[in-house]
Amino acid sequence: MTKSTSHRKWLARAGLLTEILPHLQTYFGHTLVVKYGGHAMVDPTLAEIFARDIVMLKHLGVHPVIVHGGGPQINDELQRRNIEPKYHNGLRITDPATMEVAEMVLSGKVNKHITAAINAAAGSGLAIGVSGRDGNLIKAELTNEALGLVGTPCEVNTELLRNLVDAGLIPVIAPVANFENQACNVNADIAAGAIAGAMHAKRLLLLTDVDGVLDQDGKLIPHLKPDAVPALIQQGVIRGGMIPKLDTCISALASGIEAAVIIDGREQHSILIELFTDIGIGTLVRP
Repeated sequence: MTKSTSHRKWLARAGLLTEILPHLQTYFGHTLVVKYGGHAMVDPTLAEIFARDIVMLKHLGVHPVIVHGGGPQINDELQRRNIEPKYHNGLRITDPATMEVAEMVLSGKVNKHITAAINAAAGSGLAIGVSGRDGNLIKAELTNEALGLVGTPCEVNTELLRNLVDAGLIPVIAPVANFENQACNVNADIAAGAIAGAMHAKRLLLLTDVDGVLDQDGKLIPHLKPDAVPALIQQGVIRGGMIPKLDTCISALASGIEAAVIIDGREQHSILIELFTDIGIGTLVRP
């Protein structure tokens, strides 16, 4: 390597550090809650990159907490058992047989797979997989009889989470909660929002399979204030599955987090781009 080439590489690294350091100072020592799901979780390349990026955040002094989904994996197991998935207004009906499968898949196969991927990227036991039922991490209430064993979080054991974080671990949480000492299913976005609010996280990051919130022309809305959301819903700009995601963001903001971001998990290194660059990625929701 020539001296000039070496200097160019050093300057490139210095430029990158110059851009990253102010952002790192913003997040250093703070908790970030990441809802992990969609294409980012099932694509092997994206899953490997996600694991490495989460490990990097931890080594940089940021405290990621992961909440994952697993709907497709639940459906696969239901199919293997000849159990027909049932839905009400687009939401899964969780009867006792479905709940048994959901808990097995989420708390077992999916949770342990994600935990193992992060530990492989770290080369050590940096991540710990837990269910929302472990240590009464998430207590929930059943709010819609038509959906069966589907809960809304009403209490989060922040002491347990803080103990894990303070021990230098990355919690990886399956969205299964306790309802009167029995298991109930919780939407992963909602679980992540409840945990972010209870932990007063610096950021809630929701990984999705779209660019973020789009306007009427299909262009990304990079910044969105909560009080602008109702009018956009009424106009039909925000619709479908984006409505509950924004409800989760707004609820988490009301609970004390600084901001929430809906980002495209299909983009490689999307979390790092959002946190450590000036341009960011996705839609930032904050007052």
